[in-house]
Amino acid sequence: MKTEQHIASNHTSERQRSEGVLEIKNLRKSFGENKVLNGFSMNLYQGENLVVMGRSGSGKSVMIKCVVGLMQPDSGSIKILGNELTNLDRTALDKLRAEVGFLFQGSALYDSMTVRENLEFPLRRHTDRFGADMDTEALIVEALESVNLAHTLDLLPNELSGGMQRRVALARALILKPRIMLYDEPTSGLDPITSKEIIKLMQAVQEKYQTSSLIITHDVDCARVISNRMILLVDGLNYAEGTFAELSRSADPKVQAFFK
Repeated sequence: MKTEQHIASNHTSERQRSEGVLEIKNLRKSFGENKVLNGFSMNLYQGENLVVMGRSGSGKSVMIKCVVGLMQPDSGSIKILGNELTNLDRTALDKLRAEVGFLFQGSALYDSMTVRENLEFPLRRHTDRFGADMDTEALIVEALESVNLAHTLDLLPNELSGGMQRRVALARALILKPRIMLYDEPTSGLDPITSKEIIKLMQAVQEKYQTSSLIITHDVDCARVISNRMILLVDGLNYAEGTFAELSRSADPKVQAFFK
C-alpha cells in the first residue's frame, strides 16, 4: 500500500514489466476557474481492462476526450503506443487514431446513414489500413457479427433500440481492428439487462481482438465485472488505484464513497 490515497495491486511489478500502450502524465485541463484535471496520471498496460471511475463532473470524460484529440489539455503528456501526441503532425495523428477505437457515451451514430454506411465511414478514412482492394463488405459483416447484429445492415439508427445502437457503435469502433479500445460510459442510459449484455460484449471483444481497454464509468457493477484494475478520479487526480476487491476494502472514506 502506498499511503491511504494510493492502493497498489499485488501485481504492480508484473504490470510494470509488461508493455504500456497508453501513458498519461500530469494532465491538466481547466475551464475558466474550474480545474477539471489537476495533474492526472495513469498507465494502461497491454491486454488489460482498466476502469477509471469518478463522480459526475470529476473530469473522466474530459480526460478521455483529450486522449482521442477531441479536446486539448492545458498541459501534460499523452503517449499512445510510445508516440507523444503533441509531437505528431496531422497525418501521423490520423494514422495513430486508427489504432484506437472509441465508443462514445451516446453512440454518436450518423442518423441519416444506414448501419452499413456508418461502418463504411471509418473504412473510407483509413483505406491504407487494409489496402485499396480491401473487402469492405466482409469487414462490415465481421464487425457486426462480433456484436450479434449482422441482420441490421440496411436499417437506420432510429429503427434500432438504444442497446442495439450502442452495439452498432461498438462494431464501428472495432472495424479497424484497433489495439486500444476507449469506452466512455458504455452502460449509461441503458436498462440493467441491456447493460449486462454490453458488458459481456466488451469482455468478448477483449478476448477476440486482444485489445487493451480504458473504460470510463460510474457504474459500480460494470467496474466489478469488467475491470482488471481500477483508478478512482477525485479532484482531478488519480486518488486511488488497485483491483476492485482491494479498493472496495479500503477504509478511506473517499474511496468507500464509490462503493456505497
